[in-house]
Amino acid sequence: MKRFEQVELADLPPLDCCCGTTRRGFADLDDAPASVHFLEVSDEPTAHFHRKTTEIYVILEGEGHLELDGELIAVKPLSAVLIRPGCRHRAVGKLKLLNIPVPKHDESDFFYEESHPNG
Repeated sequence: MKRFEQVELADLPPLDCCCGTTRRGFADLDDAPASVHFLEVSDEPTAHFHRKTTEIYVILEGEGHLELDGELIAVKPLSAVLIRPGCRHRAVGKLKLLNIPVPKHDESDFFYEESHPNG
């Protein structure tokens, strides 16, 4: 049994999401403990949070900010930020980044401002 998987993110179809355009690797594997997404941030991404998912953002290109629970954090290439469940977040600026969700991407674990547990 093969104990690894490989994906070419550039070969995956781009998908529109609340943050911009993403290419999701390993999200379709039933037994994957995490996924990896190449995200190109849009001009006006939507702030959101997850109840179960932790995300790691690794900035690849561009400079800008991550808005995390209302606080702006400056980011540049090779900045890495761990975003825990419940943290409202969005990327701001012309950025390209890797997003590593743990557990893997789950469309049902996206929530928006009006449904945040802390108001």
